[in-house]
Amino acid sequence: MAKHIYVIRHCEAKGQSSAASLTEQGFHQAEVLAEFFADKKIDRIIISPFLRAIQSIEPLSTRRNINIEIDERLSERILSTRNLPDWYEKLQATFTDMDLKFDSGESSNEAMERIVNVVEESFNSESEHTIIVSHGNIITLLLKNYNSDVDFQFWAELRNPDVFRLSVEDHEVTLERIWEENKTAN
Repeated sequence: MAKHIYVIRHCEAKGQSSAASLTEQGFHQAEVLAEFFADKKIDRIIISPFLRAIQSIEPLSTRRNINIEIDERLSERILSTRNLPDWYEKLQATFTDMDLKFDSGESSNEAMERIVNVVEESFNSESEHTIIVSHGNIITLLLKNYNSDVDFQFWAELRNPDVFRLSVEDHEVTLERIWEENKTAN
């Protein structure tokens, strides 16, 4: 029996803080996302505690009457605890050296491990169809775990929202992007 996990990058947000809300366009995207999943079987929803992740999935959760489970391990990766003016270059470097860390931040391997644990626990649960809502950097690391071709450029090309399906059958995991760009058009 195949199990599926839909990995969703949150909708467009007003900022990067954990309290950043969705933009007006982001709220529209959340409604479109709920429509996209209207005919798909969903047993469980697990999300980051960040407000933008919660707001991205609330319309679907409400329509389908599925409780949201918040999991801290789905929080965005902490690159550093201080402001890095050259954060883009530093982030890129962490895709080359997966153990590189900056000022109390997480290495790519550390962040990858925590999100992979959530996914593996989901694959081993009773749920056959799970949604996970998280953030661009940590989602990229998750997908890299299952496909070594995923890299910094992949992260740079992610959209808000973006949806991937991880499927496992006979211990083989497949990865597919399933969101269509035009689904978010006004």
